[in-house]
Amino acid sequence: MKNTCKIKSLNSSEKKGTIKIPKKEITLTPEGVEHDAHAGKWHRQVSLLAAESISSFEGELGRKINFGEFAENITTEGFPVHQTKPFDRFKNNNVELEVTQIGKKCHGDNCEIFKLAGKCVMPKEGIFCRVISPGKLTENDELEYLPKTFRVKVITLSDRAFQGVYKDKSGPLIEKLSKDWFVAEKYACETHRTVIPDEADLLTVELEKAMQQNFDIIYTTGSTGIGPRDIAPAAISEFIDLEIPGIMDHIRLKYGAEKPNALLSRSVAGVKNKTLVFSLPGSTRAVNEYLTEIHKILMHSFLMLHGIDGH
Repeated sequence: MKNTCKIKSLNSSEKKGTIKIPKKEITLTPEGVEHDAHAGKWHRQVSLLAAESISSFEGELGRKINFGEFAENITTEGFPVHQTKPFDRFKNNNVELEVTQIGKKCHGDNCEIFKLAGKCVMPKEGIFCRVISPGKLTENDELEYLPKTFRVKVITLSDRAFQGVYKDKSGPLIEKLSKDWFVAEKYACETHRTVIPDEADLLTVELEKAMQQNFDIIYTTGSTGIGPRDIAPAAISEFIDLEIPGIMDHIRLKYGAEKPNALLSRSVAGVKNKTLVFSLPGSTRAVNEYLTEIHKILMHSFLMLHGIDGH
């Protein structure tokens, strides 16, 4: 996919649901396009639509469509903006935007655009962004596309694996399953793994280091039981800002119904700043079971953490 797009038109309006008027230049504030009706403290501050999407729609309507007619703030050229995903970004030397939503619900007869055109391409091929770095945009500027790469830190806790008595298997499995899941979601994924003994001080150091390195997810594996060296749950509980008890309770009950020993796991899930933290048991079977359930709530968790309404 080409990594730049050209700005064909910059458009704004002071009322929602109306056609936007092209301008040579716009100012992006922390809340969106200055003086635009869609600006505000929410996740759909700026809308983008490709000129190619407009051109293909002209055939359906049987007439020429002007830039801004579908209420897009930025009309782009040379890049399929609708193929982006939440958390991707567009930037140049002046501004930076983060993609928050692809498409939207059409308001039909309540929308002036729909009344005039009869149809609207925005619900399928328009995208919405929020402003990360404010500044000015000018017609014919270029924006660079920066796809999101999710970063995953895996920390294996095991005295024996650290000593080389046996090979760490759960850590590499977490890496593989994480990469497989993100690829299926059409995101890039970068993983980093380390093995440490069951020492709370060493775990805290690794957790703090992972935060400084801006990982999106931290997984620990091992040291979650009730043995004298099982230190992960206590250390992680002290580290996180808030706990997410539901996911771990669900996993324990689901798999504990068949294997009662699974109910002895003290695994913890939580949030530190905008990083998700999960402590998993040390067996590969448990890693498979836990990640099967965690992956079901992962993307919605990211959307919530970043203030994006994914409903």
